[in-house]
Amino acid sequence: MNHTLDAKCMLCPMPVIRTQDKIKTLSSGDVLKVVCTDPGALQDVPAWCRINGHKVLETKTTDDEVLIIIEVVK
Repeated sequence: MNHTLDAKCMLCPMPVIRTQDKIKTLSSGDVLKVVCTDPGALQDVPAWCRINGHKVLETKTTDDEVLIIIEVVK
């Protein structure tokens, strides 16, 4: 199942905390798209995923947004 987390206009560490809170509510195999405006999230969220065993499927940046797509592994 696909889910989206709007973490725009949040500064570190809030995108990571919101991602963590959202993933707790999801099932293994679910896909979460995290949309942020904090460029630091591009390193912070994937690092959190590596530590916690989740799989980063894609990262993308545009002029004003960072997109991180995560597969939940539990």
